[in-house]
Amino acid sequence: MSILLVTSSPRGAASHSTRIATEFAEKLVAADPSNTLVVRDLVANPLPHIDTDYATGIYTPVEARTPRQAEVVGVSDIVLDELFAADTVILATGFINFNISSTLKSWVDHISRSGKSFSYGESGPKGLVTGKKVYIVLASGGIYSEGAAVQFDHAIPYLRGVLGFLGMTDVDVIRIEGVGMGPDAVTAALANATAKVDAVVAASQQVAAAA
Repeated sequence: MSILLVTSSPRGAASHSTRIATEFAEKLVAADPSNTLVVRDLVANPLPHIDTDYATGIYTPVEARTPRQAEVVGVSDIVLDELFAADTVILATGFINFNISSTLKSWVDHISRSGKSFSYGESGPKGLVTGKKVYIVLASGGIYSEGAAVQFDHAIPYLRGVLGFLGMTDVDVIRIEGVGMGPDAVTAALANATAKVDAVVAASQQVAAAA
């Protein structure tokens, strides 16, 4: 199994989403050494925001692209190749201004390409990135999975929507909630997320053993 881990929190070593997602990926590899791991750190190596050269280059024949168009479209091609090669995708992000990080949004922009990751036909749009298991690891200072604040969670609905549009409909969410509510809340949130990760890893081991 090929695992793609995409991290995006600007908090570096202090990031809860990066920590849990990285531990998750490493545990999956440890559970089955045949698993491979590709890591895309969007903070250490941020993707360029899409610009005019990208917007025109993706619709320009390869041989007719300018050097700049070829460069920016080439970046998109690389992240698309990583995505298509993966069986399992782990996306890690902090909850920033009620949504995902801008670095992760750039990744979404680069993988969302007509004719590559989705197409349009007589019956409407069709996602072309299929057969993937996706986990979203989301850290937030407050509680947004339930209660009055649910309406402010634009991160998970957005990711589920765009991933589903591209064909990735098997999506689970691992929340690290309430980390802004004091040390005890942080400890509880991390423990809860770790328990969910461990349950997924254990289930994957059972599937592998039965195969």
